[in-house]
Amino acid sequence: MTSQHLETQLGEILASDGVKALIQLALDEDIGSGDATSIALVPQSAMGVADLVAREACVMCGGPLAEIIFKHCDLDVKIELLVKEGTSVEAGTTLIRIHGHVRGLLTAERTALNFMQRLSGVATATAQYVKAVEGHACQVLDTRKTQPGYRSLQKYAVLCGGGTNHRMGLYDRVMMKDNHVMSWADGQRLSLVDAVAKARTAFPDLLVEAEADTVEQVKELLPSKPDWILLDNMSLGDTQLCAELCKGISLTEASGGVTLKTIAAIAATGVDAISVGALTHSSPAVDLALDLKAANESA
Repeated sequence: MTSQHLETQLGEILASDGVKALIQLALDEDIGSGDATSIALVPQSAMGVADLVAREACVMCGGPLAEIIFKHCDLDVKIELLVKEGTSVEAGTTLIRIHGHVRGLLTAERTALNFMQRLSGVATATAQYVKAVEGHACQVLDTRKTQPGYRSLQKYAVLCGGGTNHRMGLYDRVMMKDNHVMSWADGQRLSLVDAVAKARTAFPDLLVEAEADTVEQVKELLPSKPDWILLDNMSLGDTQLCAELCKGISLTEASGGVTLKTIAAIAATGVDAISVGALTHSSPAVDLALDLKAANESA
């Protein structure tokens, strides 16, 4: 996905009511009744230039979001986004240059960094996983294991890192797991073939994915031809066998305890995709900083 497409998608996300509310919540909890330190020590008329800098190598993510936050704190601020979304940068790279009232720059600093550090962290981790499967026709997928309220932003960050979004929520794909099949009121286990048929009847426009824990379950599923079969916590040998059995019938997704050390071997089994919960629930924040470069008294 190109930087232009990424920025277009982020623009749509930032325009959503949920993300607008999230940004406002983050600003409100930090600023409260006002930035006491800046009000006490920084002249209201003071103008300055600040650079938002990557202190470590990373994948840039969230620049337009930071722009909204700085503009919230200073309507006259001028923002230069020096690095495009989804770009890999080295330590020391200036990502954004901001010109404006020093009070506004300092008031917006932590909220802008909080968002960008976490989103760039997800993008950076995703890029590492994507690089690990190079040479294999295998997508790296995210999951629903996201920070509440941040899903659209975190999944956008996965795209910035070169990954692929799985379903956004419970509403845009039928994904049958053991608990669904075992939860029928009569207490009897629904056959996997019947479960796929029921799902397609109920939601004919959605993809249907079914979880399988064993090779036998995969063989049971195949006559119903689900769009995807999730191979959950299988050995490499069973994963490879299932990928071969499903070829030309259903796409395969491997899942369960995937790490940077194990993902290449899983991709080599021939699965179409590997889902990695760690992309959104465990990626460390990237070290970013705001450096005030110059300040003067004139407005």
